[in-house]
Amino acid sequence: MLKTITVCSALLISCASWAADATPAAPVRTVAEVDLNRYLGQWYEIAKFPMYFQRNCVADTTANYSKNPDGSIKVVNRCRKESGEYQQAEGKATAVDNTQNSQLKVSFFWPFKSDYWIIGLDTDYQWAVVGNPERKYLWILSRTPKLSEPALQAAQKAAIDQGYDLRQLDYTRQQ
Repeated sequence: MLKTITVCSALLISCASWAADATPAAPVRTVAEVDLNRYLGQWYEIAKFPMYFQRNCVADTTANYSKNPDGSIKVVNRCRKESGEYQQAEGKATAVDNTQNSQLKVSFFWPFKSDYWIIGLDTDYQWAVVGNPERKYLWILSRTPKLSEPALQAAQKAAIDQGYDLRQLDYTRQQ
């Protein structure tokens, strides 16, 4: 019995010291400011973290953003399924107050809203990196179906600098 208690205590101490050594990642930061008028339009998904809602998407994933009459943003996500048919989801995004439009709340199913944080953005709005504060979701977007290698590396660096682990990044086929 004493031997069991000693072994268990040693394991607990080891786990506690390992947890103490683990440095928590700094909070995710968004870009300083987003000009929503420049951000609107068609974006192609270059890569993403796999997520449940995109499980049937095999290629040609896009997001289109346009202004609604009430000032919110209409979001239309579209992708091609294995059958060759397209799947589409429409939602609505609103900017979070005091974030200079770099943080949005997106809803595809009322009343549920998700964080859509722009954490990397090309100065010419040719690519964007979008994630959430828990680092569960990540998208690399481009204005064109293909992103040049230097631009892709810059987008990846924006994600890595925010503490995202890119080992789970899944690249999207665009045709």
